[in-house]
Parts: sequence; C-alpha cells; structure tokens
Amino acid sequence: MALLGEVKPVEHGGSIETARRLFPNAPEPILDLSTGINPHSYPFFELPATALTRLPEPGAARKLAEVAAAAYGAPSAVHVVPAPGTQILLPRVASLVKPGSAIVLGPTYQEHARAAAIAGHAVAEAAEFDALADADLAVAVNPNNPDGRIFSREKLLDLAAHLKKKGGLLVVDEAFMDVGPREESLAGDVGAGGLVVLRSFGKFFGLAGIRLGFALADGKTVSTLSSQLGPWSVAGPALDYGLKALADMAWQDAMRARLTDATERLDALFSSAGVTVKGGTSLFRHIDRASAADLFQALGRQGILVRRFADRPRQLRCGLPGSEAEWLRLEAALNTWRNEGGPHS
Repeated sequence: MALLGEVKPVEHGGSIETARRLFPNAPEPILDLSTGINPHSYPFFELPATALTRLPEPGAARKLAEVAAAAYGAPSAVHVVPAPGTQILLPRVASLVKPGSAIVLGPTYQEHARAAAIAGHAVAEAAEFDALADADLAVAVNPNNPDGRIFSREKLLDLAAHLKKKGGLLVVDEAFMDVGPREESLAGDVGAGGLVVLRSFGKFFGLAGIRLGFALADGKTVSTLSSQLGPWSVAGPALDYGLKALADMAWQDAMRARLTDATERLDALFSSAGVTVKGGTSLFRHIDRASAADLFQALGRQGILVRRFADRPRQLRCGLPGSEAEWLRLEAALNTWRNEGGPHS
C-alpha cells in the first residue's frame, strides 16, 4: 500500500484556465474533454423568482430527499442527506469515525484521501480490495474513476458488515452509478449501518455548477450529517433542478441509451487512431498506454483537453464530445496524431 495524507488541493479536470496555460497557442474555443460530466445537460427551465430571493423552505429539502430516495433506491427519505455537492460531505463523512487508519481503494478520485487526512486519519491507498478489511475507514469508488472498475454489491456488503463489527465505516462513492450497473448499488442497503453511499447529481445530469449531491446512510448518521450542514444547505435553484430532474425517469432512461451510443462512437474513434480504450463508463473512457503523454500534448496543441494524471503517466481519461462539430474536431486531431506516427511513439 502507498502511504498518502496530503491535505493540500489536488489537480482535477475541467479547468479551461489550466488548458490555456499549458497550450497558449492552441486554437479557441478549448474543447474540454477532461471531465466525466455529461455534455447533454438536463433541459434548462425558468426558475421562480423565489428560488433566488427567498431562503429555501424546509419542506423543499424534505421533498428533495424523498425524490432522491426514490431515484437512487434508498429505503426512504430519512436515509438521505441533500448537500451542496458531495465534495463538502467528504471530510464530514470521514469524521464519522475517530482518527485511525483510512484505506482508499485506488488509484481513484484523490479527494477521498485528502478528506480522510483532513479528518485526522493516517491514509493509505491500496490496489487490492481485500486490504480494505484492515481499515477503520475504507473507501471504494463504484464504478471506479478513472478506470470504470465495478465492485460487486455482495463483496461490498460483506466488507461493510466486517467494518461495522469493529466500529469502522465503509464509504462507497457511487458518483457514476447513474450510468453503472444499478444492481450493484448499495443505496438500498444503507439502513443496516456501517455504510455511507455518496451520490452526485451534476455528473449524469450535466449540471455540475448546480452543486448538489447526497449522502445515503442509516438514520443516526443522516441526523449527524444534517446537523453539521445546518439549515438552507442546498440553494434554491439546486432544489428546483434536483426535484424536477431526479423525478424525470423518461429523460434518464433516454439519456442512458444516448450515452451508450456515444461511448461506442468514441471507442471506435480512438481505435481508428490506433488507441485501445481500456475501460471507463459511458461518461468517460480510460486509456493506458506508453505514449499517453504524447497523445495528451498532441490533443492539447489542437485545443482539446483530456485528463492526465501526474502520478500515472501512462493513463488518460477522456469525456464525451457534445456536438457534431466537437466530434469532428476530435476526429481530425486524432487523425493528425496518427498520421504523424503518434500511435507508434
């Protein structure tokens, strides 16, 4: 296991400023494919003025918890904590266990390790699932970011039961489960305790700026987290978008099919350029190859930003283009790289 524990901010995808700094001569506009955010957002709609001019009513938050419980498969609304994004929940969830050993199943989203360190844990990253059994706080991302690995519900439930017996906690980040195998979700199992499931709203619905997320847990844990967040923790516009989008099952089903088709197109595009996609989800694809740094630079010079990883130079993550013009732009950039001998570098 690799020892971690840095509490300083880490680099993430989604920064146009970073792209312009790295590639000052790249053509504009920058095509940002560095995130796993759906490029086809939930349709915008007109918000009532009160969403901006009044403090949110408590009843709206309770209703959002009900809608989220139904959408995600939680036992009931009393098992749901709405929050202004899952990011703000991470250190609070890590603090549910007194400082001890935190093990993050990785490589994965780096904020989990940082949040555990902020909460006072000694943090390590493990490559093998079985290592999580030794933790006081264990973290698994399912489907995993960036490689899309899936961990079975049965294995995760066994681990949660084991950790609960010794006063530990399993945190399962299901940020991408909206496009994952829903039968592997632990949302319906949180009532037994010893388990917190995190769900992200902005990625699948393409509304990252809304800042909305959820923690699913047993009633006592929900009460603890809710009291820490305090009243009005979710802004009025986020409440309105969450209520409408999470209840719109027709849109969600149609979007899953659309994203699956787009993923197949993206895989074929990379394959035609001599690049094999190793995994991912239908919101992002994962590449592992010796020439990853060259591909990152080649795309960047064409104004296309994909996600690189400083500690994993062989790996890249690529999100989905949103328009036909963006698809054609990526295709042209990959063809240029291929014709210049990139796949053989």
